[in-house]
Amino acid sequence: MKAERLRLARLQRLERIRDVARRTALAEAGKAEGTLAQLEALGQRTRGLVGDYAARNDAPDAAALQQLHTFVRGLERVVASTDRDITRARTVADAPAAEAAEAERRRAAVQDRAEDQARRIARLIEAATTPVAARRNSRG
Repeated sequence: MKAERLRLARLQRLERIRDVARRTALAEAGKAEGTLAQLEALGQRTRGLVGDYAARNDAPDAAALQQLHTFVRGLERVVASTDRDITRARTVADAPAAEAAEAERRRAAVQDRAEDQARRIARLIEAATTPVAARRNSRG
């Protein structure tokens, strides 16, 4: 019985450790998702600027029009760069999300084993406390 209780205690400690690992992985995934969201917002704002400046038709002369065109092309390069960063950030964000899912599976597996062990101990305790029926002497 003592070995059974020690095993349960080890499993419960392991579950707590796995829960910490799961929380850490979730925090990492959250940070990566936050970075991705910021980059996506930046990309949207920059695309909006490109659209707004490209639609302008208030240039007083050709030099101003050329300057506006150059500025819009520069913004388009920023958009392209941001899109590449978003693609990389998605890839980077997928890894911690997968790690968090794996950490949860590991934690759940240990939790299941600990619950099984606790039920096993409960059955042993119940068997030990249940009175055994008296044997009948059947001599005759």
